[in-house]
Amino acid sequence: MFKTLKSDLPASVVVFFVALPLCLGIALASGAPLFSGLIAGIIGGIVVGALSGSKIGVSGPAAGLAAIVLTAIGTLGGYENFLVAVVLGGVIQLIFGVLKAGIIGYYFPSSVIKGMLTGIGIIIILKQIPNFFGYDENSAWDLEFFEIDGGNTFSELIAIFGNIQPGAALIGVISLLLLILWDKVFSKKGKFFEIIQGPFVVVVLGIIFFTITQNNDVLAIGSAHMVSVPIPEDLDSFIGQFSFPNFSAITNPEVWIVAFTIALVASLETLLCVEASDKIDPDKNVTPTNRELLAQGTGNVLSGLVGGLPITQVIVRSSANIQSGGKTKLSTILHGFLLLISVILIPTLLNKIPLSVLAAILLIVGYKLAKPSLFKKMYGLGWKQSIPFFVTVIGIVFTDLLVGIGLGLLVGIVVILLKSYQNSHFLHIEDKSNGKSKFKMVLAEEVTFFNKGAILKELDKLPRDSYLEFDVTKTRFLDYDIIEILEDFAFKAKEKNIDIKLISKRGIVENPPSFIEFFQLRPKSKISLS
Repeated sequence: MFKTLKSDLPASVVVFFVALPLCLGIALASGAPLFSGLIAGIIGGIVVGALSGSKIGVSGPAAGLAAIVLTAIGTLGGYENFLVAVVLGGVIQLIFGVLKAGIIGYYFPSSVIKGMLTGIGIIIILKQIPNFFGYDENSAWDLEFFEIDGGNTFSELIAIFGNIQPGAALIGVISLLLLILWDKVFSKKGKFFEIIQGPFVVVVLGIIFFTITQNNDVLAIGSAHMVSVPIPEDLDSFIGQFSFPNFSAITNPEVWIVAFTIALVASLETLLCVEASDKIDPDKNVTPTNRELLAQGTGNVLSGLVGGLPITQVIVRSSANIQSGGKTKLSTILHGFLLLISVILIPTLLNKIPLSVLAAILLIVGYKLAKPSLFKKMYGLGWKQSIPFFVTVIGIVFTDLLVGIGLGLLVGIVVILLKSYQNSHFLHIEDKSNGKSKFKMVLAEEVTFFNKGAILKELDKLPRDSYLEFDVTKTRFLDYDIIEILEDFAFKAKEKNIDIKLISKRGIVENPPSFIEFFQLRPKSKISLS
């Protein structure tokens, strides 16, 4: 791992600056203590990073679980009771890993995974614009598109123009421009600009800007637009920030329901992020998914024991790690240590970072996930790829992550069924002999009950006094449902004077009296024809 330190160290700094506001913001949105988000970020970086088989995946508190956490804290009667569910959820994830349930992630279509990445990128951009301009509303951390007060993300964005904080907006614009120049121009000028990353430079610049302008009536940035890390006065007050689970609540059935919910949602979100991060990894590493579930389960057990939020692998941090040149898990582990060290040693300095600077970093991350060229590329791949992609994107932006993915997957399944319906057979007219129209129907390699309608429609359309050559030589599997259709057609064919020639690897039969007897099938079975 240490051979890639020159790549991993700068990447860990970038991930640290991305993770810090997300840890705090997700804790705020979850109705949990702010320190709980930092705990989850630290454990996700150090513990999960060390145990995981992923070289570039970064774990921490996830936006997708915020709504679940917010509801569960109220339902279970307090944060300490909720921590019991986090610990139990981690244990359930360990069981998932032992049972090798990690393979589930591979059953999601590529178009849905790309839609997930793009949708998250759009959400990052929309939700960071308020912070970027210093808007006084906390809408940057609203994780639902539709807000409780009846507004929505777009209405908040329109309201920004009447409530911009000049200082925050100025340093945000400067930071964004500098990041773009650093990526497009400066990084190609020499080794110095490769080692010192743009996000680190803009954060330092933001601290300097805040220090210089804090007494300026126009450009001074208010505390609402600054990073807010808890500042302990001594060791006792630092330890006092930790919360511990109330295990007397373990007999509460609702605790177990929340635990299973956390385990299922966190596991699914992790597996999807693993699939997504592996796709954008330039080195094309493949993450062992069962090992990832074991690592996540361990992380959630530890996080729950010391007062942290639930942990998943997070695509925002993982993509920031990849985009910044991270090569091994060392960058993930180092970012966890940076979070730990910063919380202990320099919380006062961290609180001098304007949120608009961090928003500029996240806007770049969001743009790279949702590039306009990707929309054009997916559209060009045809409707089978583009429809699940766009449905996933729209679903994530207007509802939430899991609903969007579910909608995309549902559309993907419908597309598969449609193509299966269309590709079950091939029928064409060959010629006319002895006054009879000659048709040839060739069945696909595998024909199931999904194809009943298409095949039945074609057989019913055959005219009277015709000739059908029915070819199943390429068919390996055939459902009994299809055989029943053929059996019924054989009876109707006699009435319509249609001659049938059945061609298979078992031989050629003219006008078979019974398809069931020919294939020697038992009811409702799928039998190999090879």
